[in-house]
Amino acid sequence: MPKKSQKAKLILTPEEKEQLQHLANSQKAPVREVKRANILLKCAEGTPITEIEKTTHISRPTIYKWIEKALAMGIEEGLKDKYHRPKEPIITEEAKAWVISLACQKPKDFGYAAELWTRRALAEHAKKYGPELGHDCLKKACKATIQRILSKHPIRPHKVAYYLNRRDPEFDQKMEEVLCVYREINLQNETVDTLSVITVSLDEKPGVQAIQNTAPDILPDPNRQSRIMRDHEYKRLGTVSILAALDLHDGHIIAQVHDRHRSREFISLLKEMDQYYPEGATIRIILDNHSAHISKETMNYLASRPGRFIYVHTPKHGSWLNIVETLFSKMARTFLKHIRVNSKDELKERILLGIEEINESPVVHSWKRFNLAHNLM
Repeated sequence: MPKKSQKAKLILTPEEKEQLQHLANSQKAPVREVKRANILLKCAEGTPITEIEKTTHISRPTIYKWIEKALAMGIEEGLKDKYHRPKEPIITEEAKAWVISLACQKPKDFGYAAELWTRRALAEHAKKYGPELGHDCLKKACKATIQRILSKHPIRPHKVAYYLNRRDPEFDQKMEEVLCVYREINLQNETVDTLSVITVSLDEKPGVQAIQNTAPDILPDPNRQSRIMRDHEYKRLGTVSILAALDLHDGHIIAQVHDRHRSREFISLLKEMDQYYPEGATIRIILDNHSAHISKETMNYLASRPGRFIYVHTPKHGSWLNIVETLFSKMARTFLKHIRVNSKDELKERILLGIEEINESPVVHSWKRFNLAHNLM
């Protein structure tokens, strides 16, 4: 330490002393600043450097460094590290282009097990193979290096967004047919009292799980907890399928719950619809292309009731065009949410009870976003 600095004494104002004491006792401040505050306090109290070194376990050159800095620049600056701008890594444009090209491919194409890249995996690959391809600037590549390169482009190889591949060559035509039916229904609901053609939206909700608790629920208690407490373990009892037909004129639901979804279950629903609606009316059904809807057994039943049922098929991968999906969404958000039962039969009974409750105050579901559907064509 220079001779002048050895003779100079660190003098603190009451405010500076209070500030250093507060920092030295802090449990949230950075450790390096806490240690520096202790050094400056002990120095101002006249504690010998040897004693400061023993109590703080900091080397003598470092102690001299921070005392010298405080004497030269003041307490505020003496506590802080000198600002320096890290040297920007020099990554060539060719190397960046290679990394972007790499990110636009799958790691399995390069012999890895993973389906998607992570930034760490990209960095390891770039560090290993980049120099071999003439990109020596990538020999020390890390996650941050890859992130800086990818951030300049809209490339997120670690994320997946799903899209719909239209496999039905008649998608637009079938969608237009369904939308025309919805327009017709909207006009009928506004102007017609008696209908010769009754339109229903029909679909299935398979895989509804019957789940049983292994321990009883603990109900809310003002003195204990505000929520229902439920053990995390449960028992699976199987699944059921809900077959539902939603009347698009008055919102009434005809539904059945079965263990399976085959032609015989679908025909059972058709028979219930046949009994519910008046003779002479045509029942127009909007439905998908499930095998049970077009099986030989189903066709034989429809042939036994000529003119009673009309099919309007939604296109493949066009289930969003079927309004009954909004009904299933409502079920999932209401009585099916968090449901626990002791048997599959109980689950069936409660589903049918929930449908009865909806039928007590039916809501007419209608399609209103025709422009959106056309924009998707």
